[in-house]
Amino acid sequence: MARTNDDVAAVLEEYADLLAITGHEDFKIRVYQKAARSIGAYPDDIAGYDAAALRRIPNVGESIAAKVAEYLRSGTMAKLEELRGRIPAGVRALTHIPALGPKRAMVLHERLGVDSPASLESAIAAGALRGLPGFGPKTEENLLHGIALLRDSGQRVHLGVAMPLAEDIVAALEAVRGCRRCGYAGSLRRMKDTIGDIDVLATSDRPRVLMDAFVGLSQVTEVIVRGDKKTSLRTGQGLQVDLRVVPPDAWGAAVQYFTGSKAHNIRTREIAQHHKLKLSEYGLFDAVTEEKIVSRTEEEVYQRLGLPWIPPTLREDTGEIEAALAGALPDLVTEADVRGDLHTHTDLTDGHASLEDMVAAAAARGYAYYAVTDHGPNLYMQQMTLGKAVAQRERLRELDGAYGPRLLHGIELNIDPDGEVDWPPDVLAGFDVCVASVHSHFDLPRDRMTGRLVRAAKNPHVSIIGHPSARLIGRRPPIDADWDEVFRACARSGTALEINAFPDRLDLAAELIRRARPYGVKFAVDSDSHAVGHLANLRYGIGTAQRGWLTADDVINTWPLDRLTAFLRKNR
Repeated sequence: MARTNDDVAAVLEEYADLLAITGHEDFKIRVYQKAARSIGAYPDDIAGYDAAALRRIPNVGESIAAKVAEYLRSGTMAKLEELRGRIPAGVRALTHIPALGPKRAMVLHERLGVDSPASLESAIAAGALRGLPGFGPKTEENLLHGIALLRDSGQRVHLGVAMPLAEDIVAALEAVRGCRRCGYAGSLRRMKDTIGDIDVLATSDRPRVLMDAFVGLSQVTEVIVRGDKKTSLRTGQGLQVDLRVVPPDAWGAAVQYFTGSKAHNIRTREIAQHHKLKLSEYGLFDAVTEEKIVSRTEEEVYQRLGLPWIPPTLREDTGEIEAALAGALPDLVTEADVRGDLHTHTDLTDGHASLEDMVAAAAARGYAYYAVTDHGPNLYMQQMTLGKAVAQRERLRELDGAYGPRLLHGIELNIDPDGEVDWPPDVLAGFDVCVASVHSHFDLPRDRMTGRLVRAAKNPHVSIIGHPSARLIGRRPPIDADWDEVFRACARSGTALEINAFPDRLDLAAELIRRARPYGVKFAVDSDSHAVGHLANLRYGIGTAQRGWLTADDVINTWPLDRLTAFLRKNR
């Protein structure tokens, strides 16, 4: 469910950015950033909270609580509006460019008059940045790439924003009298990384009543077009949502058509033509007589085309038609197959919940096993020590069995530029699972980055390479590596590659998963949770795994505990 927390977290993040632009001390900026993360991760919806209730949230002090309470009451924050008024809108737009921080955005504005991503692109082309301290050729290259990322993302949002919104809308419409069926389609149903708009389909014998309910939803900020069969509106996130009401007997054809993708639909229409049929959102028809043959369910539409039902996550015309015709579609991994989570955090480092709360939440999800993997010491701001890690292990052993899941003590190690990790082998041997991830030096040359990942994969104590490409969708591009060499190394060493389910990561991406699988690589779909609510993000990782054509056997955290344990320790 979409929550007020996310809106407030975004407001506080913006406030922190504006503080940075205006030259405030780093400590104050970090206070607002930490508060934003804590509110975003807080398990309860804070709508209606007063300042006293807000202060019970970790990292929310008196001043921040007062500002947030003001925002919850009035929809605005006076101090934020004051800062917005002092900083040109174009400079604020610059801060959305990946690789450009607030302080450097202000430098560009003050020194060169840059006031938009377009004017920055022009300044780089004219060589105007040369000679500015801290703006060398590599920086220019990164900025141009960041501008391209920003342009490509446009008004798109990541899956974790679009999915709760769509589910809220569908739930509201299903409750309307006369609504017989309702669901979302489009790229959201295909679980794409980012979503440009949301397609909702419904059947109803009272379409006008359903449209009235749709335009009256609390999320609506603008009605773009209104009709009895189709209505389009815009929400507070800037997303367009289209509702189409179709006849009950056309549901299957409409869902198939509006789920897409365009390339997949072209292929299915070509198959229909080959059978002297015509396929549209209204049904499958005889091409000569125009008699409707089937349209009620997706399954019967595909069956009449001589195909099995094709899972939505595969419908990209990347071989699914050929596999369907050959009877070779994979039995895709599902969330129900998952027996545990192998990458999670607590408040010992940068998490927002206690060890006990995270373990209890994992137990509530029915997991058979659960790993806690707080950050290693080389991520210095987290202040991990061996003493803290050992104390956590002892507490975890005390809790083991008390909640249900078998508890595994892990660590998320940092892969340094040479491929080394935080602790020596004798220390790493004490952990049940070691996840190793890139957290810095994202712009190493391709050969060094490849060697870095390969060396980490060969470390006998490293079980999983976490968020392997280190991408942040729309904010940081993936690192540059020879991925085929990395995949070969992981297959040889028995090191799993993570599919990080955090919605702004979804890393590995689906196209790299498909490249890796033929090498015999195994995968771990993990939530990388930093709060109780993050555990539910696992579904986004499963969607990405499905888009990569993975089965349950490809994913190590679907395995029974004994098989998983053997995999984790086989190289030690």
